Amino acid sequence: MNERRTEILIAAIDLIADEGYASLSMRALARVVGMKLGSLQYHFRSSDELLKAIVGFVSASYDESFAELRQNTKQNSKQERRQNKDHPGLKEIVTFVMDDKVGANIVGDKLWPQLWAMQQVEPLVSDLVENIYSTYLKVLEQALRNVGASAPRAEALILMSMLEGSTIFLGEGRRWQKDGKAVRRSVLEYIGHRYGEITS
Repeated sequence: MNERRTEILIAAIDLIADEGYASLSMRALARVVGMKLGSLQYHFRSSDELLKAIVGFVSASYDESFAELRQNTKQNSKQERRQNKDHPGLKEIVTFVMDDKVGANIVGDKLWPQLWAMQQVEPLVSDLVENIYSTYLKVLEQALRNVGASAPRAEALILMSMLEGSTIFLGEGRRWQKDGKAVRRSVLEYIGHRYGEITS
């Protein structure tokens, strides 16, 4: 993807995050990026093509981030000479989700509530959200199996719901944003107590 297309997609994501998904139109986006509509249509011929590109960009960003987490886990395993540590540990996953570095780059705390709303009316967005959560659920479920959870799928869904729900309450500009660090610490303490000593 060329640099100009990436800039346009980031502007589209910012527009959705700041003004809501209903505000996204080719004309509104052209105005935001300072282009004529015809110039924007050179990069994205239609609203559907633009939406597909946004979905692809967000999905690729999270896929790359998950892949990086797995790669870092494998490298750390080799350095520490650990056996059978090809999957991230529970603490690593929870920290990864709560820190949401990808979300920081794409205004995730504002974007995700919009994506949740969009998935009700846009099949492309529904597929994106389900694919991201499916990957996340598999990784979380494997980590729970590794620590001996009695119902790894159910517990993964509980943790995923708890962690993702925090976006609504603790995201930037939200009423309880200032409590984010304390909540993060409490979640990690809860996981430590629930699943035993977590060293990874």
